Amino acid sequence: APAVPAPPDEQMSLIGRSVVMQDIYRIIARLTTSDLTVMIGGESGTGKELVARALHEYGRRRTGPFVAINMAAIPRNLIESELFGHERGAFSGATSRVAGRFEQAAGGTLFLDEIGDMPPEAQTRLLRVLQDGEFTTVGGTTPIRANVRIIAATHRDLRQAIRAGTFREDLYYRLNVVPMRLPPLRERVEDIPLLARHFLNMNADESGLVRVLDDEAVARLQAYRWPGNVRELENLMRRIVALHPQEYIGADIIDAELSESDGMVAGPESAGGGVSETLAEAVTRHLRRFLSSGQDGIPMSDIYDKVIAEVERPLISMTLSATRGNQIRAAAMLGLNRNTLRKKIRDLDIPVVRGGA
Repeated sequence: APAVPAPPDEQMSLIGRSVVMQDIYRIIARLTTSDLTVMIGGESGTGKELVARALHEYGRRRTGPFVAINMAAIPRNLIESELFGHERGAFSGATSRVAGRFEQAAGGTLFLDEIGDMPPEAQTRLLRVLQDGEFTTVGGTTPIRANVRIIAATHRDLRQAIRAGTFREDLYYRLNVVPMRLPPLRERVEDIPLLARHFLNMNADESGLVRVLDDEAVARLQAYRWPGNVRELENLMRRIVALHPQEYIGADIIDAELSESDGMVAGPESAGGGVSETLAEAVTRHLRRFLSSGQDGIPMSDIYDKVIAEVERPLISMTLSATRGNQIRAAAMLGLNRNTLRKKIRDLDIPVVRGGA
């Protein structure tokens, strides 16, 4: 069996010695002799492309190209052409034949980032490639053998997308052969000092001065929730190098920079919770105020039903809005029986407007 890659040092793209990162290294090691398709899940900024590159660099296709395409960054009507290429005259403006990413990645790895944003027609063509092992260019008729290893990534819940009818279930199972979950930075706080030092060293200024974080500064970094994950930490370290000339960085600088960063992105809608607040934290904050009101003489009864209804009503109402009043699709999104959804709409007195925005 292949050896597990050594814990990465300061020169490598993957940084971290936490238990969750050790699990990532073990999966990479087990796949060194395999071309199995991998699906990487994780929040934005967790380093999904870095893991995809590591899978390529440790794999048996390491001498071939690594080609990445971000589905969310390409206009929907151009995705098929980007993936499969097109022939001259295939559409207006196609003045010559252009190879797509599948051809560009021949012999190597094709990384499909934000696969959850792939439009339905492109999903169908991709599924056909995975099933048949060949594809045709847009406007072409000659099949081309696909010679790539596929790695996909998404920050979305694809199972929910399947229920909503926006992602093909058969494609999901074709891609999800080896699932990998990248943990958010808040779940690997022991890696934060190592990551911070790595980014400070990477961004040393022209004088060669390397900033050093004191213990209180590190503690502040580890207490923060990092909604932007590793990418946010990297940006913070780059900002500190650019704005603070001193060698030793204390907690006061970290507090000031994090406070300014939160102020830039939170805005008035955060209601004191900040962009990093989870649903559970928001509910806890609300319930604390709700329960404390009982100490002011407000009678408390049927609390469970009242709280569930308070969450359930906006959930169902917003789902119906997202499906433009289509109760079949809304029931599928919610994972409810259609008759159950109808009863809840009636009991909670939720207005249903078909075709609404």
